[in-house]
Amino acid sequence: MVAIIGRPNVGKSTLFNRLTGSRKAIVGDEPGITRDRIYGHVEWRGRNFDLVDTGGIVPDDDAVIPSNIFKQAKQAIDSAQVILWVVDAREGITPLDEEIFKYLRGTNKPVFIAANKAESKKVEESAAEFYRFAFPVILISAEHGTGIGELLDQVLEQLHFDQENQLQEERTVRLAIIGRPNVGKSSLLNRILGEERVIVSPIPGTTRDAVDTELTFENNKLLLIDTAGIRRKGKTKQMAEKLSVIMAKKALERADVALLVIDAVEGVTNLDATIAGYALEAGCSIIIVVNKWDAVQPKDEKTLARMQEQIRDQLKFLDWAPIITVSALTGQRIHKILPLVLKANQARNFRIPTAKLNKFFEKHIAQPTGLVAKIEDISEKANSPSGVKVQYLTQSGIRPPLFVLFTSGGKGKSLHFSYLRYVENRLRDEFEFFATPIKLKEKPKRRV
Repeated sequence: MVAIIGRPNVGKSTLFNRLTGSRKAIVGDEPGITRDRIYGHVEWRGRNFDLVDTGGIVPDDDAVIPSNIFKQAKQAIDSAQVILWVVDAREGITPLDEEIFKYLRGTNKPVFIAANKAESKKVEESAAEFYRFAFPVILISAEHGTGIGELLDQVLEQLHFDQENQLQEERTVRLAIIGRPNVGKSSLLNRILGEERVIVSPIPGTTRDAVDTELTFENNKLLLIDTAGIRRKGKTKQMAEKLSVIMAKKALERADVALLVIDAVEGVTNLDATIAGYALEAGCSIIIVVNKWDAVQPKDEKTLARMQEQIRDQLKFLDWAPIITVSALTGQRIHKILPLVLKANQARNFRIPTAKLNKFFEKHIAQPTGLVAKIEDISEKANSPSGVKVQYLTQSGIRPPLFVLFTSGGKGKSLHFSYLRYVENRLRDEFEFFATPIKLKEKPKRRV
């Protein structure tokens, strides 16, 4: 466990989102508001650790550090091996920073000062005063990603990993069943559990009144994240829809794979697309489950094709997600879901060997011919007066796979979206990233 602490508005949430690769809506930094701790998961150089973000420590009338917010920070610090103290490099040391330092020096735990917002040489120079706290100082920009690699490298050196726990973490697949109200999420969950009948134990989830369930399938441990939602009489349809989005977001924060459940009778709706978008933003592998297939009547040889066409048309951004038609009521094809989940999880953890990735680069990027040359021509026109070229490619992360394209472009220049689409498609052709999003990050090579 690594804890992020600091006063408000120094960029803790931005750093948390950067390290976890998520876009969690973390709000409530106003003075006097108690915030729950937010948990996330970080993978770096083949290692995994948990990250906790805390509310901003703020002054009040009675004490420099109010008891309610300090309690949240103290609990995070007590459970952490390493502490990331985020400060504002632009503002320099404040009286509140002085108070935080007095507390941290008595914890006897490794503390790193993440001097955030250090985007300029002038700010870097002014941040030097933080060295007087006698903790290692790393200049970063959480917004732009500068210095994040160095920060993670130093954090890893201070963490003590339990190999057994690391392996256990890697073996457990976190599965969320998401979708709008009344598409059959609860029925599907119950049917999956009933089919397998190897429930290990119920585990309290992070969502209030929700219970996660562990099960074993083909010697693989899965954690089913409950997103059945809250059902209360008298709630309007609009409230139920808002609630379904909130529940989906909470589940996706912790999930590896998401089952997006769609009603076969009603077809795809705008709310389905919204929830699917959140799954994609969270970096989950996604399987589209069309439930209530038994209720689709009449059927002919083109019924399935028409349904698939509708889904692909409404969810164009998920053209790589597999589609399976099931019936939670009758159990039709339910047994095929978990094998697809395991296959998707394997794909999201796949790291392409360097030699194979270099061959891929030489084949599809370094020697532009045919379609590639045409797309690069588009890229050049889109970024006149000079085009942007990809100089080399590397895979910098997994879960989901992340690739960095180092380019010759300068500030304000970027690759054309059609070229990025081309690279993603070729990666999918060459390597089986089943049901898994691929993230591409463009990084201009600095000029010496």
